[in-house]
Amino acid sequence: MVVNAGVRARLHVDQELDTGQFINLSGNQSHYLKNVLRLAPDAEVALFNGKDGEWLARIDRVSQRSISLEVRRLLRAQAVEPELWLMFAPIKRARLDIIVQKAVEQGVSRLIPVFTERTEVKRLNLVRHRANIVEAAEQCERLTLPKIVEPRAIFDVLANFPGDGCILVCVERGDADPIHQVLQEDLASVGRFAILCGPEGGFSDTELDAFGKLCFIRFVSLGPRILRAETAVISAVTCWQVTLGDWRRRPPMRDFNLAAS
Repeated sequence: MVVNAGVRARLHVDQELDTGQFINLSGNQSHYLKNVLRLAPDAEVALFNGKDGEWLARIDRVSQRSISLEVRRLLRAQAVEPELWLMFAPIKRARLDIIVQKAVEQGVSRLIPVFTERTEVKRLNLVRHRANIVEAAEQCERLTLPKIVEPRAIFDVLANFPGDGCILVCVERGDADPIHQVLQEDLASVGRFAILCGPEGGFSDTELDAFGKLCFIRFVSLGPRILRAETAVISAVTCWQVTLGDWRRRPPMRDFNLAAS
């Protein structure tokens, strides 16, 4: 093993984080630090748990099955992120992985899979997707973990959506306003924002008619071309973040850069 200069890894942990605390890692995390990155005692690692900010930790002890870390100091305080929910119809596995990963990277706060009339994928492996969420948050240096919930029928989800919220439904209809135009309206009174993207075949006429009767629904278009489901999600979230989200802020001052593996 070799001791690496600088912070070589960033990991999510469930434990509380504070100066002087010891964190024991086992399983995949221990294997990653010890056998993949080949870190030895005194190497530094960044840790976050989604609520206490980001902390610098030092490897204190390496054993055959675990690694002990000593938490040293705070690198970044926990910051408040904008609330944006993403409702999406599940699609096939590899492309669904893209949706989940990019939603995390782009700052979505909650992922809500919904079943529509034309949804083809009826089962989701939430354990797998939650693991993908953790991995994406570690890599993009996000301080929070978005939540992914059990999939439900679209109208069950809409029945519980707050009346002062706004759901931007991405459609391919000619009468839908461009998303950037809608986002530039006076939306100060909106309590919660969500984006809803449908399956590959789009929403049915029955669904669109029902959506149009709900006061918190706004139909928006994503341009003149037909987009694949994962492209539509990325495009819509990007527009929201640029206009109303935290993409208007400067990036944080970081105390470190992850060293090359």
